[in-house]
Amino acid sequence: MIEWNADQRELAAGLSKWCAELSAGHVERDRAGTFGMDKWKLVAECGILGLPFDERWGGLGQDLLTTMYVLEALGRECRDGGLNFSVSTHMVSTGIPLQRYGSDHLKRTYLPKICAGEVIGAHAISEPGAGSDALGGRTAAVADGDCFVLNGSKTFVSNGPVADVFVVYAKTHPDGGPLGTTAFLVERDTPGFSVGNAIPKMGLRTSPLCELYFEDCRVPAANVVGRRGAGFLVLDHVMKWEILCSFVINLGEMQHRLARCVEYANQREQFGRPISSYQAVAHKIVDMKIGVETTRKWLYDTALRLTRKENVTTDIAIAKLTASEYNVASAMAAVQIFGGNGYMAEYGLEKDLRNAVAGTIYSGTSEIQHNRIATMLGLET
Repeated sequence: MIEWNADQRELAAGLSKWCAELSAGHVERDRAGTFGMDKWKLVAECGILGLPFDERWGGLGQDLLTTMYVLEALGRECRDGGLNFSVSTHMVSTGIPLQRYGSDHLKRTYLPKICAGEVIGAHAISEPGAGSDALGGRTAAVADGDCFVLNGSKTFVSNGPVADVFVVYAKTHPDGGPLGTTAFLVERDTPGFSVGNAIPKMGLRTSPLCELYFEDCRVPAANVVGRRGAGFLVLDHVMKWEILCSFVINLGEMQHRLARCVEYANQREQFGRPISSYQAVAHKIVDMKIGVETTRKWLYDTALRLTRKENVTTDIAIAKLTASEYNVASAMAAVQIFGGNGYMAEYGLEKDLRNAVAGTIYSGTSEIQHNRIATMLGLET
């Protein structure tokens, strides 16, 4: 078990004074499907967006494990799951690849704004016809002088409707396989680039997503993130961070949900007894606890191995599967424990369930994770 020092604990505890205000009105925002720009400004003010970035760019200079620890606290304290998701998406989609692979020019230009929340970041990976096949997209980027010309479209772009900068993955060599994709930083107002309207969805409604369109969109060659053809390496790095950071937020949400269920089960009486005295209820809560602790172990152990530069291909897949599936089970159990109240929007638990389902889909579906683990085991897939 990781032992957190006083500075790390202080960072996480510092969120508490912000999260009550961040959470205010979350049920209403979810119902309306609106992104709270005023809440985003509060997030920026509290400094959390700069967690993993170097101090020279205005960040807090924290390592992966500390970043996760604070994000876990965000999930535990802030009830706006969509906002939490937008925070991790912003940091990981643009800031993380820029810090690792971006040129000095790109870092100087964008990282201070990303840390300060002055711009909102997103990344464009999925395409309407490709789905889980991240390398099977058709969006193409053709070199033309000191620019690349992008044509195609992207979908399921979280933060897209409100984002200012996008990391876009496009084909620079149609037959290049893993070496045929390049990552580009694209500004919202780039000619030939258009952002679609927000698409209604089942959960995470306060984190808007949309489609993007590229029609002879000219992007400076200086905006290539990393090297031409190295988009897969960039994406692989980003996805590791995305899984660890977004699902550690879910871990915090699971902890909060567990605490609510313990309190409710001890107070709620049926047939003259607290419902916690019934094994059917108690066992559900115990399973929620097992889910929390198993998820914590897989996420933090995997992060520790990643910081040691060990191969975590299997670990990341198992961590993602564990976290996403336990989160859905936890949310479903909470609805059952609260009964009719759990089904009502005002309690926020049905929202938790809708939000949790998304985790089995984004960052690689549960089926993709099973396939990845099978491949690493040497099974024919």
